[in-house]
Amino acid sequence: MTLFNRTLTMNNSNIPARSSRSPWAALSLVLLAGLAALFLASCKQGGADAKPANVDYYTCTMHPSVKKQSPTDKCPICSMDLTPVEKKGGASAKGDVDYYTCTMHPSVKKQNPTDKCPICSMDLTPVVKRGGGDAQATHAAHGGQPAIDVVGTNAPAEDKPTEFTVAVERQQQIGVTYGKIEKRPFQHSVRAVGSVAYDKQRHWDYVTRVEGYVQKLFVFSRGELVEKDAPLLTIYSPDLLTTQNEFVQILKMRDEARTKANQPVLESTERLYESAKQRLHLWNISDEQIAELQNTRKPQEILTLTSPFKGVVQDIGVDQGRKVMNGDHLVDVADLSVVWVWAQFYQDELPMLKKGLPVTISSSSYPGEKLAGKIALIDPFINDATRTARVRIDVENADLKLRPDMYVDVDLAMDMGEGVAAPFSAVLPTGKHNIVFVDKGGGKLEPRFIEIGRKFGDYYEVKSGLNETERVVTSANFLIDAEAKVQGALKSF
Repeated sequence: MTLFNRTLTMNNSNIPARSSRSPWAALSLVLLAGLAALFLASCKQGGADAKPANVDYYTCTMHPSVKKQSPTDKCPICSMDLTPVEKKGGASAKGDVDYYTCTMHPSVKKQNPTDKCPICSMDLTPVVKRGGGDAQATHAAHGGQPAIDVVGTNAPAEDKPTEFTVAVERQQQIGVTYGKIEKRPFQHSVRAVGSVAYDKQRHWDYVTRVEGYVQKLFVFSRGELVEKDAPLLTIYSPDLLTTQNEFVQILKMRDEARTKANQPVLESTERLYESAKQRLHLWNISDEQIAELQNTRKPQEILTLTSPFKGVVQDIGVDQGRKVMNGDHLVDVADLSVVWVWAQFYQDELPMLKKGLPVTISSSSYPGEKLAGKIALIDPFINDATRTARVRIDVENADLKLRPDMYVDVDLAMDMGEGVAAPFSAVLPTGKHNIVFVDKGGGKLEPRFIEIGRKFGDYYEVKSGLNETERVVTSANFLIDAEAKVQGALKSF
């Protein structure tokens, strides 16, 4: 009993000491837990390098292979700001994501986050609606580019293009330049290929109109120059001699009727005279030769054929002494002082052509020399193989520099008036639309559909969609176009 009481007394004596130390230990533990909680909270809040919980990584829209964990990092290839890529199945995917797209092929749009790009099999990137999602606000907070977004549910049904932003520094890195929209005089130049041909109105083809024999040739080869009324060949024809004798007899009968004042006989002989004269004309006998026969009253055994103009012998179809029949080819003479040029023009160029329009002819045979011509005829028929139409151009050729079947270049310059012009490099034709990117200042760009007319040199005529003094992107258009699609500013293409 005494031992039990002593032991109990000793145990009770230790109780006050432990009780006095336990409040301080508990207070220390509470303080340590509070400090740990504050430390963890500060770590979660982080600084500028903190990554939101719904962001998987940051990538470059121009180089999707780049993946970084810090939102302040830059693309190591082009130094562009990085774009957040959200985790698949994250909180934003439920309400803030409009669709999923491929950064390399922005035309791909999917609703399932697990889908792959059907073109390159890459993972798709979520595109958030404007005003929705924390990724856009978080990314803008540390000075980067806005997150990928699109027009919200209140957008018009026709999906009109909207403004988007590309930082000025970023534009400088990818080489964006601008051109000014202004009024310009339009000069349209058309270049075509043509071939030289002789003028059919200045070409004479001699054929035999009476049976006979070629007695003598005065020209012997193709290409010989002949003067007007120069002899080409002579033909002996018994039929022609008989006809001339009849003509001389009629002349004598007419003279006797005039002497005797026999009016009925005179009228009859006049009719015979006109008939015989017409027959001689049909046999290639000229008025001068008939007048000579009428004065001399001496029939000629031979018929001399002369050149009707100054020209060039194009062909000789007979030899001396050869018998010729009616219709046989004898000799061709062409006057090349004026030639035709047949040029080929495409069907969309024909509305600009008209008769009398001046053109310039040049040839590689005479470098630096130009000849003037005028459009004389526009062939209304289109070649179904080449889709071109022939245009005849009359060209003065006094020096005989242009020769039949020679190829030449045809240049046609036309004044098409004045109008609003856009640089050729600024327009992106897609088949359905013609798109330009209008500078709004401060890095803001507006995709705009425009209506264009003809192309004049390095400019398009603008029918509608642009005003004077506006500036448009003239280089790096395809990079800007890709950025517009990624940001959802350009849907209808």
